[in-house]
Amino acid sequence: MVRLMRVVVAITGASGAAYGKRLLKELKRQKVETHLVVSEAGAQVIQHELNASKEEIELLATRAYDVNNLSGPLVSGSFPMDAMVVIPCSMKTLAGIASGFSTNLILRAADVALKEGRRLILVPRETPLSVVHLRNMLSLAKQGVVILPAMPGFYHHPKTVESLVDFVVGRVMDTLGIETNLYERWKG
Repeated sequence: MVRLMRVVVAITGASGAAYGKRLLKELKRQKVETHLVVSEAGAQVIQHELNASKEEIELLATRAYDVNNLSGPLVSGSFPMDAMVVIPCSMKTLAGIASGFSTNLILRAADVALKEGRRLILVPRETPLSVVHLRNMLSLAKQGVVILPAMPGFYHHPKTVESLVDFVVGRVMDTLGIETNLYERWKG
């Protein structure tokens, strides 16, 4: 029996909920099994930025989990996942992952991804960055975590906010090893 690619997606309280929503839509289109966790602050950002509820975003995932449920399958290394993407990733979440402070399901799932040697992609959306932020990112990068800041390119002459979002989500898809045509690639 062949199983679909399985990706854990977490949406945290950083600005940029559109990135998480767009990633879920593209993964669904690509028939990737998704397991979603939204932090409490992430739910607030979804409401504010997307004028949507957490429950509406959860409908885009194969399965959704409560951020405070520390007894679900995502807490165990025996849960087969191919990758985890935290998009957007707040500095609080990034610090929790860097320090191994697993107080909620997002932090525990990331801890599991790290200990099991699975792909972990963090999409921080913060500016400017402090020395603490940079140290945490460096610490995680040294452990093999992909730090993919929400920094869209402009060489493709974007005309809409959606095309800027697609650029970042397209880079996440590239990092997952999933072909997509969400953005125009540099041709020189």
